[in-house]
Amino acid sequence: MCDFIVTPMLAALGAGGATAAGATATAATAGASLAQLGTYLSIGGSLYQGIAANRAAKENVALIEQQKKTEAQLTAVKEQREVARFKSAIAKQAAELAGRGVQLDSPTAVFLGQTAAQEMSFQAQAIRSGGEATQAELTGQQRAYSARGKMALLKGGLSAAGSWLNREPDDWPGLAA
Repeated sequence: MCDFIVTPMLAALGAGGATAAGATATAATAGASLAQLGTYLSIGGSLYQGIAANRAAKENVALIEQQKKTEAQLTAVKEQREVARFKSAIAKQAAELAGRGVQLDSPTAVFLGQTAAQEMSFQAQAIRSGGEATQAELTGQQRAYSARGKMALLKGGLSAAGSWLNREPDDWPGLAA
C-alpha cells in the first residue's frame, strides 16, 4: 500500500531501487538503524534525566546550606536582642529599687536580680534550642535531597542498562538462531 511512497524514497536515499528485494533489504536495514538510534536515544535520555535530577538535588542542598547559615545568624541576633532586652529590664528594675530607697545589695534586690538573670538565661537557651532544632531539620532536608539525587543517578543508570539489554534481537549476534 505504501510501496509507491517507500520505494522511490529509498531509491532517492541511495538504495538503488532496482528491485523490490533491494528496496525491502534497504528498508529493513534502515529500520534496524532507526531501532538502534531509538535505543541509544533511550539510553541517553535515561542517563541525562538521572544526571539532571542529581544536579537539581545538589542545587537544593546548596540552597539549604545557605538557609542554614541565614537561620544561624537570625538565631544569634534574636538571642542577642533578647539578652539586651533582659539586661535593660534588670537595669530598669535596679533603678526603680534604688529610687525607692532599697539597697541593691539587700537580699530582696539580689533575689530579684538572680531571678531575672535566670529567666534571661532560660530565654537565651530556648532561642538557641529553637535554632538548633531548625538546623537539624534543615540538615535532614539536605540529606533527603542528597539521597534523592543519588537515587536519580542510580535509576537513570539502571534504566539505561535496561534499555541496552532490551534492544533489538538483531543487535545480539551471539543469540541469533
